[in-house]
Amino acid sequence: MASIEGSLLAFARIETAREEVDLAALVETYAGLLFRVAHSVLRNRAEAEDVVQDVFVRVMERRHKLIEIREMRVWLVRIAWNLALDRRRRIRPEQFDLGFAESLVGAEVSADKAMDEAQRISTVLRELERLPKAEKHALLLAAVEELGTAEMAEVLGRSESAVRALLFRARTRLRERLEGGHR
Repeated sequence: MASIEGSLLAFARIETAREEVDLAALVETYAGLLFRVAHSVLRNRAEAEDVVQDVFVRVMERRHKLIEIREMRVWLVRIAWNLALDRRRRIRPEQFDLGFAESLVGAEVSADKAMDEAQRISTVLRELERLPKAEKHALLLAAVEELGTAEMAEVLGRSESAVRALLFRARTRLRERLEGGHR
């Protein structure tokens, strides 16, 4: 992840002094968030890093319009989300990183517990993949960066009540499947 930020910051320094500060601040502030969003969708580190770079390329292309953007965080997440979904269509399941579940396990956990936890997370991720697309998307956005309902609604292009309903159904369906109901 540090290599992405370093290359993006170097690219940003080519700009004028005022724009450099703004773009550099955006990269420092949002690169990690955008990576987590893309990685949650793609489960492939290299592809997620490419998405983050593509987001900031789009920011560079639209830098003269940045002042017009009200919610920078939501705007950037929406771009990352859409780019990741586009890339996801081209990735086969076997291209997902096998270490994705392991990366979600805390480092302070013993090896045995880490293995068990990684297997449990893998099971959850498999069941998550089986959810209807809209429910899966809402649940990913809620879990990745704890976006609020209004922010998720803006990213997904739905109403807040629709997002709440999607989250409720997704959580209920996932819980039932994990408890052995596999509906």
